[in-house]
Amino acid sequence: MVNVPFTTFNNGQKFPLFGLGTWKSTHGEVTQAVKYAIDLGYRHIDCAHVYDNEKEVGEAIVAKIKDGTVKREDLYVTSKLWNTFHRPDLVEGALRTTLKNLGLNYLDLYLIHWPMALQEGNDMFPSDSDGQSIPSDVDITDTWKGMEEVCRKGLTKSIGTSNFNKRQIERILEVATIPPVVNQIECHGYLNQKKMSAFCKSKNIVVTAYSPLGSPDRPWAKPDDPKLMDDPKLIEISKKYGKTPAQILLRYQIQLGHITIPKSVNNQRIKENFNIFDFELTPQDMVYIDTFDCNGRICPAAEAYSHKDHPFIHDEY
Repeated sequence: MVNVPFTTFNNGQKFPLFGLGTWKSTHGEVTQAVKYAIDLGYRHIDCAHVYDNEKEVGEAIVAKIKDGTVKREDLYVTSKLWNTFHRPDLVEGALRTTLKNLGLNYLDLYLIHWPMALQEGNDMFPSDSDGQSIPSDVDITDTWKGMEEVCRKGLTKSIGTSNFNKRQIERILEVATIPPVVNQIECHGYLNQKKMSAFCKSKNIVVTAYSPLGSPDRPWAKPDDPKLMDDPKLIEISKKYGKTPAQILLRYQIQLGHITIPKSVNNQRIKENFNIFDFELTPQDMVYIDTFDCNGRICPAAEAYSHKDHPFIHDEY
């Protein structure tokens, strides 16, 4: 069994530095992928209501607990509050829906998925005639109070943010009686997030890196978009270590101290992604990979550019 290193949150909770992402994992594939990952030794599963697959993820978790592979306390399950549930009175109901879908009675970590509140209702992606998201006037500091309430009730052990910028995290910290433990952000070789990572560290907030491989299967990718894993500089490093480009990118995140959650439903890649704890990148190679940065954001939330709380267009980071 692989010994995955743990990080410690500002509330004392220990959490694995490596896990399985489930964004874009489809209904027919995700249950098998999660079962296989748990059999292999993965203990952190990253989910979200908007991924529309939590029931299937839950089937795998429940099956692996039932067959004795793991106990509930061996697993670390993350999920996220979607943008249409930011109103404080909607937070608990949204979390309870996630728990029901996952077949669990508590989460280990619950995040506000994006800082942009959207119009409440049955439509997950409310939009106007121009295709721009329809906002709600709920403030993130009020949403945070709802997050603190579900944490106090024991529905989740920890709470945090996702896709928040520096100013938005500072606003949360001004009102928080339970500070965020994590900010989950897009982070990879082409977007290394050095400033955000340093800021979070200064506030004792752990970074979780999503899309650490550059999300080559993102639905909106264009044929001529640069592909991080095809970068000749990265391939050169991978040959030096006898590892794949993906393994180099994942090891890079681990050595930065970031929780890392690559998504895959392919057994071979799930296994390959996990095989990164038997080598270490040199300090020189870490610095070299830092130089790949080109502000290459691949998840820009373009449909919400007009939103006053869009995290990427009004602030440097």
